[in-house]
Amino acid sequence: MENNKRPETMERITNNELAQAFIAEQVEAVRNQVGDKKVLLALSGGVDSSVVAALLIKAIGKQLVCVHVNHGLMRKGESEQVIEVFGKALDANLIYVDATDRFLDKLAGVAEPERKRKIIGEEFIKVFDEESAKLEGISFLAQGTIYPDIIESDGVKAHHNVGGLPEEMEMQLVEPVKLLYKDEVRVVGEALGLPHGMVYRQPFPGPGLGVRCLGAITRDRLHALREADAILREEFDKNGLAEKVWQYFIAVPDFKSVGVRDGKRYEGWPAILRAVNTVDAMTATIEEIPYPILHHITDRITHEVEGINRVVMDITPKPIGTIEWE
Repeated sequence: MENNKRPETMERITNNELAQAFIAEQVEAVRNQVGDKKVLLALSGGVDSSVVAALLIKAIGKQLVCVHVNHGLMRKGESEQVIEVFGKALDANLIYVDATDRFLDKLAGVAEPERKRKIIGEEFIKVFDEESAKLEGISFLAQGTIYPDIIESDGVKAHHNVGGLPEEMEMQLVEPVKLLYKDEVRVVGEALGLPHGMVYRQPFPGPGLGVRCLGAITRDRLHALREADAILREEFDKNGLAEKVWQYFIAVPDFKSVGVRDGKRYEGWPAILRAVNTVDAMTATIEEIPYPILHHITDRITHEVEGINRVVMDITPKPIGTIEWE
């Protein structure tokens, strides 16, 4: 059993110099561990998997095989950014799977949140398995495990057992950032030259927009949600709120209200705006957003997004309201 405890003497990585030293040390450790074998990584485009991918590309180049599964529930531009950064700029060995139809067909008519989560999780593993089954000679599985994951789960994480890899095939894990805290992972990501927006991307649930398109997911409502969310993110970026607020997003419920557009009745969904701050995600406080910004966001969403005719704000702290709606 390798050591999963962060040494007391380990300095917190707060600057480029410390990050570069950590990278050099990990590059050597990975080369020693992996030799000339291949490593498989599920690259979601989130902060942790992206930093691990960039670090491993630096260490072993094309011996790393990244699989990015687009389940059709990503935020606007996210899968494109993965292809741009890893496929093009870093010239990674990247397998991109657009499984949008497969996921959305499976989810059609399913309104119960837990069932939606389960379908998305199981389907994701199936797609990942099918892709890994096509690959030859994979000896290692890389993961973006970080220190809080280890503390929370005492070193055992459910997703360590990637389904489909044959039982008898002991996949050794490569977890280069497992002793780092999230803020350190970000410093290392910047030192590796990843785009700032990717390194400081806000947390995003595994089921993606699937748990923000409330009730049974339809393609038209999912599209409206993705567009509204993109406007919110753009405005938060422009107005200096992106890094002041831990998580901000739109949820779109499965009901309509009447409105007026171009002098005619116009039925549309409401977009529910949520912006929260938290230290540990156990409790969350509501971030106050200046009204002029809210008015501008509302104006843009209701005019630019087909199907949305109201914007409402959820100002419930946690506890009582969880961060996500579903």
